[in-house]
Amino acid sequence: MKQSIDEHAARFDEAAAEYDESERPVYQACKQRVIGAAAVDRDDVVLDIGTGTGNIALALAGDAEAVIGRDISDGMLEEACAKAAEHGVENVSFGHGRFREPRVDRPVDVVTSNYAMHHLDSAGKREAIEVIAGLEPRRFVLGDLMFVGRPNMENPEHDPTVDDPATVGELAAVLTDAGFHIVDVTEISAEVGVIVADGTWE
Repeated sequence: MKQSIDEHAARFDEAAAEYDESERPVYQACKQRVIGAAAVDRDDVVLDIGTGTGNIALALAGDAEAVIGRDISDGMLEEACAKAAEHGVENVSFGHGRFREPRVDRPVDVVTSNYAMHHLDSAGKREAIEVIAGLEPRRFVLGDLMFVGRPNMENPEHDPTVDDPATVGELAAVLTDAGFHIVDVTEISAEVGVIVADGTWE
């Protein structure tokens, strides 16, 4: 991890109020793919890790029994709670949590995450995926900065000072080792992709 958790949280606290307005087209495309690939059923409990301002959590709430949004940033969580209240969404709960400590006290059926895991180093990603596997979800949808094709390193989409993307192959191998089966990989750009993985423990 190129920054500490506190440093990441502070950076997102500062950006929270304008975060939604700063979304780039590639981020929006990734987000929409994550939402669609989650394939949530009416009786599903969804965990959205790195929920940010709650866009994915709120989008899935209408199709789910309950959605749990977890993030490390107070500012982002405040924005998420405000949007839920504004739109009258009552089956979403937002609170502090991170990949290695998601702080859930009930079984979850689907786990989603978008543009968050790339902040972890290789060991951190492996540990995070193992924790998610321990929840035994039916499906895990990971949208993130990841090297899908050959990135233009002279003008990268990621910020090398704070981001640490893995390759799709590396992430797929860790997911498989943890007990997931890869069912789909969508290339959004050379540096952004969505991996859909189903659990093999059912």
